[in-house]
Amino acid sequence: MHSALAPETLALHLHDQRTFPMDYLDTLSQFSSNLDYRTLDADVKDQVGWILADTVAAMAAGSAEPELRAIAKKQAHVTANSHAAQLIGLGAYSTAEAAAFINGTSGTFLEMDEGNRFSRGHPAVHVIPAALALSQERDASAENFLAAVVVGYEVGSRLGAASQLRGAMHPHGTWGTIGAGAACARVAGMQALDMRQTINIAASLTTATSKQTMLEGGLVRNVYAGLSNRNGLLASNLAECGFTGERDGPSSLLGKIISESFQPDAVTQGLGQDLHLMRNYFKLHSCCRYNHGTLDAIDQMASAQALPMAEEIDRIEVITYHLAAELNDPAPNNTLAAKFSVPFAVATRIVNNSSALSSFTWDAVRNPHTLALAQKVSVLHDPAMSARLPNERPATVTLYLKDGSSRTGQAGVNRGDDASPYTREELRQKFMNLTSRIWPTAHCENLLQATLDLADLKLPLQTWTALLAHSPE
Repeated sequence: MHSALAPETLALHLHDQRTFPMDYLDTLSQFSSNLDYRTLDADVKDQVGWILADTVAAMAAGSAEPELRAIAKKQAHVTANSHAAQLIGLGAYSTAEAAAFINGTSGTFLEMDEGNRFSRGHPAVHVIPAALALSQERDASAENFLAAVVVGYEVGSRLGAASQLRGAMHPHGTWGTIGAGAACARVAGMQALDMRQTINIAASLTTATSKQTMLEGGLVRNVYAGLSNRNGLLASNLAECGFTGERDGPSSLLGKIISESFQPDAVTQGLGQDLHLMRNYFKLHSCCRYNHGTLDAIDQMASAQALPMAEEIDRIEVITYHLAAELNDPAPNNTLAAKFSVPFAVATRIVNNSSALSSFTWDAVRNPHTLALAQKVSVLHDPAMSARLPNERPATVTLYLKDGSSRTGQAGVNRGDDASPYTREELRQKFMNLTSRIWPTAHCENLLQATLDLADLKLPLQTWTALLAHSPE
């Protein structure tokens, strides 16, 4: 791509850049501009395929939620333009900006999107909607789109891992915006200088996200990833038009504003060799990741012996790390708050014998038996467990029964992490369960195989996106 700057402006800009020594952002920008998807190992391409499939499934399933459909009608100007972007699961097309926002929002609605324990957030859902929307608008190749997904994931996740967000911040909508900007710059074919400019601009387009919204069930939390995708796309467009950002926007944002600390050298450690996307996690429990250690501990108990009935339980004690211990509301006021409540997650798992999507619906949240059991759950913080982060997210759960007996389960590494991965068959079943909310079974099966084929460069992007255009049942 030719620089968006005029030749004389570009020369001056290059001169300005050369007054500074090569830094982490130069290295990151060069990696992002030069990544060749074709040369990646087969296991990396396979992982990209499953991350893409998992994220598409989360977006498709989330599109069925009434609030998502309502905002899509207000925000998305449906068009028949051949280069328009898809609103996944809605059977409609819109502008790239609207699609990035709507798809990014739908992907977080059900708390089923993949994440990364090192970045302490969800890189893929902050990147894929923006990269896909711009790729459709510009009729990009599969290779270019997939390279953008890898670039955006690595940029966002590495910045997240190198920083420690303030305790009141929600990770959605923060460093993910920079990942989305890098992904869009890669779709646009930007060279390293313009890639750096886009990253710097994106750092100024993040949102001040509050963790309290998730604890209270404020549904505005679900748009944080949507805003990241839309703003990342905007950052790329601004760079193409000659807008500029700070010289080192990530260091300002993450080092001085929203984060307690930022280590620039950590961003490029192992860059290109140790891909963060290879150490991600997938979710089968339909709730906040901080609940998963607790639910894994209950699953451990259930695998040894059938769980007791709710009426047999006197009280339940959960001991866990600080981030999970914060999720202690026993009476969530909606489905989002329920997904961020350890007491509710424990209770609905026992009452419904499941922690899947159906256990966190409005019917589940209103179930009097579940709510009564949630009142019996206490959540305690163990500093020694917090010290085991991020490699483990531990929990110990003890059920104290009315007959005086007790049962205990423990978890360290959460299921779904690279250290304890779900099988591909388990991920396939998750994909089918989510996508079948809106599409016929046969179509879901075809889409999954096509997604894996796309990641293996066996399918044109346009063939795959044609499958995404299927209208909901």
